[in-house]
Amino acid sequence: MAQFFSLFPENPQPRLIRQAAEIIRAGGLVVFPTDSAYALAGRTGHSELINRIRHIRGVDERHHLTLMVRDLSEIAHYARVDNAQYRLIKAVTPGPYTFILDGTKELPRRVLHPKRKTIGVRVPSHPVVAALLAELDEPLLSSTLLLPGEEHPLTDADEIRSRLEKQVDLVIEAGGCGPEATTVVDLTGGAPELIRAGLGDLAPLGLD
Repeated sequence: MAQFFSLFPENPQPRLIRQAAEIIRAGGLVVFPTDSAYALAGRTGHSELINRIRHIRGVDERHHLTLMVRDLSEIAHYARVDNAQYRLIKAVTPGPYTFILDGTKELPRRVLHPKRKTIGVRVPSHPVVAALLAELDEPLLSSTLLLPGEEHPLTDADEIRSRLEKQVDLVIEAGGCGPEATTVVDLTGGAPELIRAGLGDLAPLGLD
């Protein structure tokens, strides 16, 4: 049965952030709001957690998972970024963007795309996520909470708890969270390639 925490969206309670971090460190699967849609997330190194995320999402290993990091300085530790890629990412982060990048050897192979060895990376702009990342002092492996056969991610924390209470360990509510996912851009080629148009504005990326 999933636990349910209600956090202040701008100044989340430190006690609840610590408790959420303990659940994550123990291998728990958590649902929380982001600067775009709700996300499923947990520790990067747990193979069973990866399977749980993919099962809930109804996707296989070819679907990119996303690494949530605190800031740009962390990205280079987990993904290869050249100067042009860095400048582009810096221009729009933190924010509702996910970038597909070549993963480094710091990441377990099972979190990477099996053929391309790529990973989604994002720097979210949400106080609850920022507090969790700071408390954990490590990235979170995540995926948009979009259930199989549905057009939009779930937006209501009570509904999420009701539908997923036996599949996740914690649901965090922190005010409103919209149905629009991140904009996804592949930076592994010669020029940025739009994979999914989402909440992030395309103009700063030259893709409008």
